[in-house]
Amino acid sequence: MAFLSTEVRQYRHQMLLDLMDRERLDAFAFVTTEFFQFTTNFQTDISPWERPIVCVIPRNGEPFVILNELSTNNWRYADEGGRLWVSDASFYAEHPRLNNRMYLVREWPEMLAEKLRAAGLGKARIGTDAGGGPLQKAIALLPEVLLLTKTQELRARRLVKHPEEIALMREIAGLTDWLQERYRENIRPGRLLMELDMMMGVEFAQEAARRFPAQDVQLVDLWSISGPPSAAPHGDGKRSGATLEKGHVMINLIIPRINGVVVENERTWFCGKPDSQQERFFEVALAANEAGIEAAVAGRPVSGIDSAAQAVIEKAGFGDYIMHRTGHGMGLMCHEYPEDMSFNHRPLLENEVYSVEPGLYVYGLGGFRQDDTVVIGATPEVLTRSPKDLKSQTVL
Repeated sequence: MAFLSTEVRQYRHQMLLDLMDRERLDAFAFVTTEFFQFTTNFQTDISPWERPIVCVIPRNGEPFVILNELSTNNWRYADEGGRLWVSDASFYAEHPRLNNRMYLVREWPEMLAEKLRAAGLGKARIGTDAGGGPLQKAIALLPEVLLLTKTQELRARRLVKHPEEIALMREIAGLTDWLQERYRENIRPGRLLMELDMMMGVEFAQEAARRFPAQDVQLVDLWSISGPPSAAPHGDGKRSGATLEKGHVMINLIIPRINGVVVENERTWFCGKPDSQQERFFEVALAANEAGIEAAVAGRPVSGIDSAAQAVIEKAGFGDYIMHRTGHGMGLMCHEYPEDMSFNHRPLLENEVYSVEPGLYVYGLGGFRQDDTVVIGATPEVLTRSPKDLKSQTVL
């Protein structure tokens, strides 16, 4: 299934209701783009610092949203496609109208205050994902309303994925594996890295159109870095004109986002036969990746993924070449919660999803990193299945 159904909506909605009961709340008001999508299944086309939005989920009663007029037709398209989980939408204008007058952007607080009163929330305890800003101004107009920021509690509701989300992640991962094979076919000395990545972007667009027609398909990231600059995890900032040369190690990164779900797939390649030093770093990075995956078991510590990978690297004597944690949560965003996996010692939960991407970065030589998207379970499920052994990753 290429999109999330109302079963996912019911799953998420029930989690919010349970949290409202636990925190003695009458409603939630969501004002960030990620939580807005989490609750409505609508990907906003604005920046909320510029054009504020809100989705209000009452404990009793129907949810409603307020959006900028710029989103009017986008919302309508989503509604006609049967994707929306909220039916009550109001819009405000950012330019005065002579006819069919609407609230203006500067009147957003008044508009929300009026909607809250009409929904019977004029004296409510309301939780939110982010306080301050226009939301705080609206609450100031309702002196008997208590606004409570519940960011951490809400983030925890995004950890465990519904089976439909994981099924979609499997489909997306299959697309990234397909694209890794296209990289294998197109790696050659003298190639401009930006040209290679742009060509792979075209391949991605064509295959995504076949697998996910008329869906919300985005490329969050698609790029490669090679040679000594790959010793900087995100490159040296000089990609224009950079070429892939014989003897180079190359790391490529594929991160698509489809219908609000993200997958990450990274591989380390060699353009020509690697030397013994490159081989050694490659094998240790791969062993660390596999150790991290083996530790991605429900009930074990979140930090155990990081410590398992680090132990392999330290044993090899390469600890000084670590520059980042082993991975991060994944879901609506590429870098999801928990963002502190190295220091988070709570037990892993079944159907959480993480990247496992320990890396080694050797100045003057290059970077070495294999990155898989992994579902937590009694046995970890690796969604990204493209080869990552030395023979497969060497293009002669």
